[in-house]
Amino acid sequence: MSMGKVIVGIGEILWDRFPDHKTLGGAPTNFAYHASALGNTGIVVSRLGTDELGREARSLIRSLKMDGRNLQDDSEHATGTVEVALDKNGIPDYTIKENVAWDFIEWTEELSELANNTNAVCYGTLAQRSSVSRTTIQEFLKTVSNDTLRVFDINLRQHFYSREIIENSLGFADVLKLNDDEIDTVSELLGLKESLTPENKCRLILETFGLNLVCATLGSVGSILVSKEKTVRSRGYSVKVEDTVGAGDAFTAALIHHLLKGTPLKETNERCNRYAAWVASKRGGTPETDRGVIKTVK
Repeated sequence: MSMGKVIVGIGEILWDRFPDHKTLGGAPTNFAYHASALGNTGIVVSRLGTDELGREARSLIRSLKMDGRNLQDDSEHATGTVEVALDKNGIPDYTIKENVAWDFIEWTEELSELANNTNAVCYGTLAQRSSVSRTTIQEFLKTVSNDTLRVFDINLRQHFYSREIIENSLGFADVLKLNDDEIDTVSELLGLKESLTPENKCRLILETFGLNLVCATLGSVGSILVSKEKTVRSRGYSVKVEDTVGAGDAFTAALIHHLLKGTPLKETNERCNRYAAWVASKRGGTPETDRGVIKTVK
């Protein structure tokens, strides 16, 4: 078990099926893995089928030395799967199966206890596509203490989001993290002016929803962190991309790690970019930990 802070990723756990292989994924799962890699106790809260893929997922979670005690069993619904197609730049396109186990995460006494002992929680929109999991995620966010860092890593996928889900999720958040495409989508949904720059859109979202920080990842260009006081920019790192699956989740894990440490925003931004670039240079969202890389990120 890792030490450090207790950091929870709540939402989907699934198998990403590529043309020639499959990897365990889902943003909360990737995120919790990287939170653990950075020296924290990364916990994934989700739900698996009692099928072969579910058993295989549990075995892999153990081998990755992740805390899987809050993975629920579901005998009625299959373990989640996603068909992944990569373009020539390694950018994934997802086809996500519906009505799977992680659509039915239940609120339990164990989750209530975990919420009361959590230093940070990360959540997105995808697992909120079903009313059952959405209710559980929101109950978790209501139960955590006022000191718990709540990070909304929006992760828009296919059609599985709405203005209502986004606005409700922003209402719980201290920090919003999104990418360049999602800035435009969210801005359109919320009725922001198209002429605004990405930075100005982020600042308007921050002010509208009373956030402490908005983080926008901009691909190879790097990222910006917009706080109440300032904007911090960081250039991207040039790497040979294997695939970008999990890179954004690694960025978020590093972001939370440094926000909890109180690292200055400029240094935080640079280290997040470095880690995300390294993950993009590897296959899958949970590549084997490299101690040298971790040392430069922590």
